[in-house]
Amino acid sequence: MMEARKKKLKLNKFHSPSLEKATYIVQRLRSAGYEASFVGGCVRDFVMGVIPEDYDIVTSAKPEKIQKIFNHTVAVGAAFGVVVVIIDDKKFEVATYREEKEYKNGRHPSKVNFADVMEDVKRRDFTINGLLMDPVTGEITDLVGGMEDIEKRLIRTIGKPEERFQEDHLRMLRAIRFAAQLNFTIEESTLLAINSLAYMINRISAERIREELTKIVSQKGADKGLELLFSTGLLEEILPEVAALRGVEQPPTYHPEGDVWTHTLRIFEILPDIKGTSWEPVLAWAALLHDTGKRVTKTEDENGIHFYGHVKASENIAASIMKRLRFSNTDTEKVISLIHNHMRFLHVREMKLSTLKRFLRMPDFSLHLTLHLLDCLASHGILENYDYCRRKLEELPPEKLKPNPLLTGHDLIALGFTPGPLFGKILKEVEDAQLNGQIVTKEEAKEYVLKNWGSTVGFNDKK
Repeated sequence: MMEARKKKLKLNKFHSPSLEKATYIVQRLRSAGYEASFVGGCVRDFVMGVIPEDYDIVTSAKPEKIQKIFNHTVAVGAAFGVVVVIIDDKKFEVATYREEKEYKNGRHPSKVNFADVMEDVKRRDFTINGLLMDPVTGEITDLVGGMEDIEKRLIRTIGKPEERFQEDHLRMLRAIRFAAQLNFTIEESTLLAINSLAYMINRISAERIREELTKIVSQKGADKGLELLFSTGLLEEILPEVAALRGVEQPPTYHPEGDVWTHTLRIFEILPDIKGTSWEPVLAWAALLHDTGKRVTKTEDENGIHFYGHVKASENIAASIMKRLRFSNTDTEKVISLIHNHMRFLHVREMKLSTLKRFLRMPDFSLHLTLHLLDCLASHGILENYDYCRRKLEELPPEKLKPNPLLTGHDLIALGFTPGPLFGKILKEVEDAQLNGQIVTKEEAKEYVLKNWGSTVGFNDKK
């Protein structure tokens, strides 16, 4: 452990309700006779001039003492020294100084001993996350060289990188995430260790891998994160279907940017600059997986390169990946829908009005439209279909896109029809006629039905 380095920050520019509550927790612990400080990512953010979203607190108080000091607590990991303190519905993680030993599953220690602040800092992952801060005075205490690494914009493990990554394999993905989001460089020995140990990553649970990948692809710097995942071998281990996109060439007329991998990276490079675009995780995953089927459907003849059926193939690959990573059914359905519909934009100007209206009123259509925009900007740059959809959305208010139905099943029964499979067909075609402007009133709808299906079995002409 190196000699402690000190630095004092002026905290007046960082004022926030969460900071006040976290500071209150530290002061209460100190008043009870215990040491307490901010630690980790929140301190790193302060040093970098960023207001933290979350605050972690370390203390010499044991879990049972923490629970006695505060009225509202949850012992989420008391055996590991972690208690959640709740202040006005805001949760703060308060952890007792500890050292961790005997990692047996590549993720969690099998033995935890309560220790002092020096041992607690030594067990942490990266130097930039090993800083301590006194929230009252603004003094930063650096025992691991974290401030220097922030100045150099470096991701470096605390201690030997091989040991840190063998203890907790997920730290390899966290290194990628921090480097991508902070636009830092991974220190050479740390990077070499990730390369040599990448094969271990699948010992981690699918859920934890999914969480880290989602954080990487759904925030700024995702393109850099994906490149690092590829270059370290982690992508091949976790998402071989995506790694395989490198070198899959595309027709230059539509894809002057290059192969499918380059196209995918370009989407993530562009995404942060699209005004009003939200970092929806399902949008990020759809962008990542929307062309995965191109590798298995690529053909080439005298007319060039083709990817017939790549959308369906991409849907199947995405479904397999999302099942493997244990996504929820809801998220899986949204991603598959985005992939399924991303090529339909090619035909929007030829669609019948009823088909176009149904297309524009799809659930989460703003995400579909954004994926189309990104797909275009990352390739040929032609936005005619995007602009057409935007115009139609302005021209067609919700009541025009999805008007109240003119007829229901009860109306068909009243007209003399027998309930059955034909009902759905009739009602859909009536809605088509309504959306196309062929019929406007309930009476016109009834006449339309009688004209087209009046002779259907089950119709009573006496009615």
